[in-house]
Amino acid sequence: MVGEHWIDLVDPTPKELRSHLPESIHDSALQLLLEPARHGDEPRPKLESHGDYVFGVFLVAVAVPEEDTVYYQEVDVVLTRDVLVTVSKTPEGRAPYDPSAVKAACKEDEPPAKLVYRVADDVAERYLNLIDSLDDEIDELEDRVEDWSPARIRERLSELRHDILHIRRTLGPTRDAVHRVVDNRVDLEGAELFTRDVELSFGDVYDKLLRATDRLELSRDLVAGVRDYEQAKISNDQNEVVKRLTAIASILLLPTFIVGLYGQNFLKMPEYHWGIWGYVWSWGLILGTTVLQVWYFRRRKWL
Repeated sequence: MVGEHWIDLVDPTPKELRSHLPESIHDSALQLLLEPARHGDEPRPKLESHGDYVFGVFLVAVAVPEEDTVYYQEVDVVLTRDVLVTVSKTPEGRAPYDPSAVKAACKEDEPPAKLVYRVADDVAERYLNLIDSLDDEIDELEDRVEDWSPARIRERLSELRHDILHIRRTLGPTRDAVHRVVDNRVDLEGAELFTRDVELSFGDVYDKLLRATDRLELSRDLVAGVRDYEQAKISNDQNEVVKRLTAIASILLLPTFIVGLYGQNFLKMPEYHWGIWGYVWSWGLILGTTVLQVWYFRRRKWL
């Protein structure tokens, strides 16, 4: 039965943890298992051989679209020939990693090494799902470029870039840890723990993590594309403002010229002797040229 080969603990006490671990467990590994969940994307994922057991750390990045945030679930593994012990740690204010769905998918009497593959495969699938959510966030941001303020867009772009950076810092080591099993660099002393079929299964996990890495790079490019789109929109908006200010300045130029022309102290200017018609002529000239310019600029769509 799966329950006989897989012991899952959540934030265990030292006594509870000791009762399920091999006696040869190193103090440093025990200390890592007992440490509470750290902040962000720590500790570094790994899979290492330690004589008669294998010690590993997996980090699962979980997206929360409603909060536009990503948090990390840590699950540590101790694997022997007979049993798999997983230690899930509760992130602050979040839920710990839940392997119940993985256990339900396991076949009866699967060896512990195969159960580790199941955990690693679930971690890889969650990374793929995470990147799907990340791409949805990027698409939403691109759709909002026309509606949101530049400050809000820049803030969201910064958050997405930081999320991608942190995901890369966990995804890369996870891929390397799985690759160590594929390369047969993780095993017990004097015994084969990961059989050929288990190594092939880990190869499938490695392919998923490679695909997740490639898609993460694409997401990074998409974020850069949204940033360029936002910069282009700002530049276009500035051009429109400059165009309108230029049109307004041009509209005021001719009336200013006319007023300046008639403000000169000439004795022989005929319009001075036209009485009221001189004012009608000058004002008509000002209004006529202004209306003509407004019509012209609107036709050119500058106003």
